[in-house]
Amino acid sequence: MSPALPLAGLSIAVTRPREQAVQLAQHIEQAGGKVVLFPLLEITPTADPHKLRALVARLHEFDLAIFISPNAVRYGIETIKAAGQLPAKLKIATVGQSSAKALRDLGVQEIIAPQDRFDSETLLALPALQNVRDWRVIIFRGNGGRELLGDTLKARGATVEYAECYQRSKPQQDSTALLATNPHAIIVTSSEALGYLWDMFDEQGRIRLTSIPLFVPHARIANTAQRLGWHNVIKTADGDDGVLSSLVAWAGECY
Repeated sequence: MSPALPLAGLSIAVTRPREQAVQLAQHIEQAGGKVVLFPLLEITPTADPHKLRALVARLHEFDLAIFISPNAVRYGIETIKAAGQLPAKLKIATVGQSSAKALRDLGVQEIIAPQDRFDSETLLALPALQNVRDWRVIIFRGNGGRELLGDTLKARGATVEYAECYQRSKPQQDSTALLATNPHAIIVTSSEALGYLWDMFDEQGRIRLTSIPLFVPHARIANTAQRLGWHNVIKTADGDDGVLSSLVAWAGECY
């Protein structure tokens, strides 16, 4: 295998929402890999834009805004900018470096974010979020989602409101179409997507599915996959670079 094309001859299934998969797919193809796009989540704007706009109109009342994901950054900031701009006194936080990069790309420079692990627990452990009594916090997120972040901040004395700025839904996909591409590896970047993937298959399909190396960016997803019976789960670093580095290292060892 050519060092310049470390993924040559390998078929990689990318299950991110279609728009978010573009850059990673390009990186994989530049490394010689063949990309199978198989989105397990569909991201669309919120079903209640009036409620979102009403919350954004009160943004000056809040002390802290937390953006859960790059999608929260995209749809949240889009609504904020349509209404004006971020209040100067508003502190900004996010869970992961991908979201932090998305915020910086949109002009936000001072961001509270973890530097190593990327989850709500690590964000909550940061010194900046310890003394939040009497703070008003707004959390930009999709429909539903984990309540740990909001519940913990409430327990610390903050008032928390949720701004649902996008929706996640399950697209119609054909499980046999994925296996027909004979992927050498599958990338899954959320627990929700992993659940959808698992539910697509019957027992025989799952036997084959769990034999395919699975690349995930978080220990929580990895633990779930291992409990389901995956034989080879590779935890990657955050972001496209982390995923690509893990793919290249795996390909070097196995092919």
